[in-house]
Amino acid sequence: MITRAIRYLRNLHDELRQTERLYMVLVATVVGILGGLGAVAFRLLIEAVNEVAWQQGPATLAHLASLPPWWKILAPAVGGAIVGLIIYLFAREAKGHGVPEVMEAVALQGGRIRPRVVLAKMFASGICIGTGGSVGREGPIVQIGSALGSTIGQWLKIDQRRLRTLVGCGAAAGIAGTFNAPVAGALFALEVTLGDFGVAQFSPIVISSVAATVVSRHFLGDFPAFEVTAYSLVHWTELFAYAGLGILAGLVALAFIRSLYATEDAFDRLRVPLPAKAMVGGAIIGLIGIQLPHIFGVGYEAITQALHGNLAWQFMALLVAVKIIAVSVTIGSGGSGGIFAPSLFIGAMLGGAVGTVVHSIWPTATAGTGAYAMVGMGAVVAAATHAPITAILIIFEMTGDYKIILPLMISCIIATLLATRMQRASIYTMKLLRRGVDIQRGRAVNVLQHVRVREVMRSDPVTVAPDDHLLSLISKLIDHPGSTLFVIGEAGELEGIITVDSIRPVMKDPRALEALIIAEDVMAEAEFPRVAPHDSLADVMRLLGAYRGEVPVLEDGRLAGVIWPEDVIGRYHTELFKRDMAGSMVSAVDQDSKVESVPAAEDTVLAEIPAPGPFIGRTIRELNIRQDFGASVLMLKRTTATGDLSLDTAPDPDYAFEYGDVMLVLAPSEQLRYLRRGVPKARK
Repeated sequence: MITRAIRYLRNLHDELRQTERLYMVLVATVVGILGGLGAVAFRLLIEAVNEVAWQQGPATLAHLASLPPWWKILAPAVGGAIVGLIIYLFAREAKGHGVPEVMEAVALQGGRIRPRVVLAKMFASGICIGTGGSVGREGPIVQIGSALGSTIGQWLKIDQRRLRTLVGCGAAAGIAGTFNAPVAGALFALEVTLGDFGVAQFSPIVISSVAATVVSRHFLGDFPAFEVTAYSLVHWTELFAYAGLGILAGLVALAFIRSLYATEDAFDRLRVPLPAKAMVGGAIIGLIGIQLPHIFGVGYEAITQALHGNLAWQFMALLVAVKIIAVSVTIGSGGSGGIFAPSLFIGAMLGGAVGTVVHSIWPTATAGTGAYAMVGMGAVVAAATHAPITAILIIFEMTGDYKIILPLMISCIIATLLATRMQRASIYTMKLLRRGVDIQRGRAVNVLQHVRVREVMRSDPVTVAPDDHLLSLISKLIDHPGSTLFVIGEAGELEGIITVDSIRPVMKDPRALEALIIAEDVMAEAEFPRVAPHDSLADVMRLLGAYRGEVPVLEDGRLAGVIWPEDVIGRYHTELFKRDMAGSMVSAVDQDSKVESVPAAEDTVLAEIPAPGPFIGRTIRELNIRQDFGASVLMLKRTTATGDLSLDTAPDPDYAFEYGDVMLVLAPSEQLRYLRRGVPKARK
């Protein structure tokens, strides 16, 4: 009975897989429900950590201000150490704000995110925020939701095109469940995470966003994230003030981005373990929080005060600068949390300060301070993320105030135009560009970024002793196909290198100088690069721009191997070829109009097709694809047991198809729809 039920469900699933919209609607609904539950669980986790760290959950500003200084330092320092351990031991992807990792997974990994990221990110960010880390919960919940969507898709062995959509569904569900903003959640996924407004992606993402919102409202209630009084445009000339706010917001957003990554670079230069860095960062946050507890955690209470005009403009201006520093230290030191809420915080304080000054000068022609705080929130978010549509709609949904939409549009667009003009990368894509990934082009700028030196280095460098004589050196250079000798000391350490250029001046009369010159006299001790086996080959490529010789590979000070320039170039070409081949099979097409005709055969098409249900568990030979469909299987893209993607350019006839396999086939155009169903025309 159970076996029959399982077989029935499997067959039903196989049939649903062949449909485009119905299947994705059902799976997207599941992702949305789980994403909403994840958002609720994440908020409850933060409150629980608040209760442990501050003896109040959620912790209020008044309570934090009343705590002794040592407590304010100890709590974020201990929290930072725990977060660092979680990231170091379980998932390095959980470090930072999370959204760039999702964007990279969509662009370069076919939407594949490790399942462990769900729990690692939830606990790392929950502890970081709960113990006072100056970050937000939106970036983490985007990564958590996206990892959920990716995990479900991988479990169902969904093809890459649909898997990317499910990642977007998870991101939308996270934002919608966190902010109670279904429209903004969907647009965030489309505008930021996927960068694709196609109809095929839009429908499932909207469904996930709505499902997550329903779940969130059931557990947390249906009310805006911020309760504000109604504002409106008092006089049309006020738009000039909002335009000025947009300019300031763009400049502040740029300062925020540069401060964040400069601080990250500074902490990266510290040669200490990640948990120690995060603990130091937490202690710094605690020191700041002694006088300004407003910077602890998400900061929604302080934002609410700015929206209600309860803070002095000088104090709000101070909080703009201090919050930028606090967020930069938290994330740069190895903390885990988002930059969306901090951007809202910075924008609210900037807008509140500007609004206070403007309203004091033109009290009858301008709205109150809160209106400018609200617009400032959206403007800084838009400029930092380069996503003005999402920023406009999320402020509208978070506040429920439509009358402020016109000033909001003016400020957001001006801030975004200024930010994009002065810097091409957003706060999200900047992190990827620094890794060599250009998300706007959907590919790696440097395809060697993820190739390690140990994969290419040669383990047979030609070595000499410091006291070897000149003729011995020349002999080795002649016999050796390379152009570099490595001078090794008695303890096995690399003392220097000898190149043809360094020895050429004394080669005119080597016999006369043989007894006078030894290796130590002609070797270079400092003017050559050194790399380690775990370094990226992209770093070696950059070194070769200024250094043309062979690069020594050192491990614990000893010579472990050598990198030849031609080997780097050869690997570069190989990686380009692999990237191009993989790119040709990124997804399965589902419309006849989307297949590519082969010029040499008028009625033949080249198409990517996911393995249909009837093919699963059967071999190419057993199916007799060539005879029944007149098709040839040219390539197979499949998922290995370790979860990696494999491109098989010479498929084994005895290979049995599995869920998630994609075939590149050459077939008659009239046979294509039968091949997709896995049923030959003769059996119809």
